[in-house]
Amino acid sequence: MTNDDAAPVILIDDDSDLLRATAQTLELAGFSVLAFSVAAEALARLDAGFAGVVVSDIRMPEIDGLLLFDCVLRLDADIPVILVTGHGDIAVAVKAIKDGAYDFITKPFAADRLVQSVRRAAEKRRLVLENRALREAAGEAQDGLPLIGQTPAMERLRRT
Repeated sequence: MTNDDAAPVILIDDDSDLLRATAQTLELAGFSVLAFSVAAEALARLDAGFAGVVVSDIRMPEIDGLLLFDCVLRLDADIPVILVTGHGDIAVAVKAIKDGAYDFITKPFAADRLVQSVRRAAEKRRLVLENRALREAAGEAQDGLPLIGQTPAMERLRRT
């Protein structure tokens, strides 16, 4: 992955040391990282066209990772969210994955574990956005094709 096609990663963690270390790890792996210690600031940077991955700690003040995840789901359910926690609560992990989280990683984690998960999530996001663009282009192409003829069958086609 070159810097020109680096998938953006929004990284949120209230632990500043871990935030810096994780951001550096992802940058060294070729990702473009936007690091935030406050979830509200990260949410302000997100929109439905976001082409990357969100990586968030779960336990944070004000907006925790699960609430952030819910906000991202409402914005665009296809944005991959990787949740990270120091508290390996199995029930929370199962619920998050069932609700659509891309991955759930417990701290401490190996750097390559996170990098591989982000890499897979970024590829998934790229494919989702490519698929949307192709569907839109196909829809526009079909809209531009005239239907010739006045038979009842052609009239039914025009109405559908």
